[in-house]
Amino acid sequence: MSELPVYTENFAKEIVDIAFSIHKELGPGLLESVYEKCFCYELEQRDIDFVRQQEVAIVYGDLTIDEGLHLDILVDNKIIIELKAQENHHPVWEAQRLSYLKLSKKRLGFLINLHVPVIKNGIKRMIL
Repeated sequence: MSELPVYTENFAKEIVDIAFSIHKELGPGLLESVYEKCFCYELEQRDIDFVRQQEVAIVYGDLTIDEGLHLDILVDNKIIIELKAQENHHPVWEAQRLSYLKLSKKRLGFLINLHVPVIKNGIKRMIL
């Protein structure tokens, strides 16, 4: 696969910066929905295009499931952000993120768990 475009990498840097800002201000221990609202607020403040709780249809053979999955946040119609607020990392999250990238035909995804003492340990990036 080719490298990601510069503008996509710039959005990726903004996403990481937002995660650091929210974690610094609020810390761990809040509900995922609180972090999601704050994340969207930060995207708006930075004038970054996004959709919250984006539905993605799943196509299986001749069957289309319109309500197949919901992406927490889709940035610039290119980057998937899945937010978590869980004490323990679950291995299925990595498989879920891979499935979301494949099914949505996107190349870059972030799994951000804000319920960690050090936020850099809660940010996982995946490129297809």
